[in-house]
Amino acid sequence: MDTDVYEHMWPIAKTIYSSTTPSVGANILYGVILILTIIVFRLGFAKKLPLLKNIVIYLFLALGCTILTFLGAFLPIAEGLLIAALLLSIYKIRLHQTKKSEA
Repeated sequence: MDTDVYEHMWPIAKTIYSSTTPSVGANILYGVILILTIIVFRLGFAKKLPLLKNIVIYLFLALGCTILTFLGAFLPIAEGLLIAALLLSIYKIRLHQTKKSEA
């Protein structure tokens, strides 16, 4: 890739793409975005559902991450998901501590 392209990338995408070939970098970025999206979904929105419904949800989540990967090279998608995962983790920990202290 050209160095001008790297200047417009956000840190996570820049690190991934600069350490590998572009096709491998895209696959790694997809994996990172998929994992972070699953974490955010599980922390913020997931409910107990039957197995088939979970499979359908995660299938569409994986398809949506394909679009996010295209955007993630030049927009802070992975960074935003990382911050969302951290905030939701803090919220869950605080909620657990509050429920534990009330009981």
